[in-house]
Formats: sequence, structure tokens, C-alpha cells
Amino acid sequence: MNILFIEDDPMNRRVVKDMLDVAGATMAEASWAEEGLAKIDSETFDVVLVDLRMPGTDGFETIRQIRARDDAKAELPVIVVTADTAVDLRERCLAVGADDVLFKPVAMDALFDSIGRVLAMRGGGLLG
Repeated sequence: MNILFIEDDPMNRRVVKDMLDVAGATMAEASWAEEGLAKIDSETFDVVLVDLRMPGTDGFETIRQIRARDDAKAELPVIVVTADTAVDLRERCLAVGADDVLFKPVAMDALFDSIGRVLAMRGGGLLG
């Protein structure tokens, strides 16, 4: 399992990486949207995790750009990982193409459950 986490906070990336290490998954990191989108161009991922609030291009636009691709990578499972708790946030994320939304701090079981659900929805394998 190869997962990309697009997140500007190195501590948040480290916490999620440690969780994924437990499951034997590998995690590539991107500190901002453009870096993450470039990695999607050049590498293969099973799931993309994306923060909403980043310098420059935010998570909403990042998801829009993934979904607007004209190749199979437009169907990559995308899970938002955010500290934002706006009332309509989940609906807004799903409307732009996210498959699921997790709220920080993310619990390991919630992360694994979400990855398993989105992979099952999109016909992929399961984590673990």
C-alpha cells in the first residue's frame, strides 16, 4: 500500500506516517499542493490524504485538480484530513470529490477504517 499525504505540518505528517508504518504501508510526503500533484504525476499511489489548509493551493482545489485529470489517477481515493470543524465541511469536501473526511487528531482505527472503506468503494484492496 502506497499512500501520499499532502500536508504542510511536518508533525502531522509524522504522526500519520507512524500509524501507517504499523500497518506496513509506505507513505510519501508533500508539504504543499503543487508538490503533491507533481508526485501524483510521477508516482503510483493507492490513496491520497490531503489537508485543507495549506499555503498556496488549498485542499479543495487540490482535490478538484485530481478529479479533473484525464487519466485513471482522477479516480484515486482521496481522504481529507483536517482540523477544520465547520458545520458543512464534510458535505463541501464530498462535493468537490473527496471520498471521506477525517478530523484531527486522527485516531489510528479511524484512519485504517477510512482507508479500507474508500478502497472498497473504489474496488481496491484493504489495508493490513
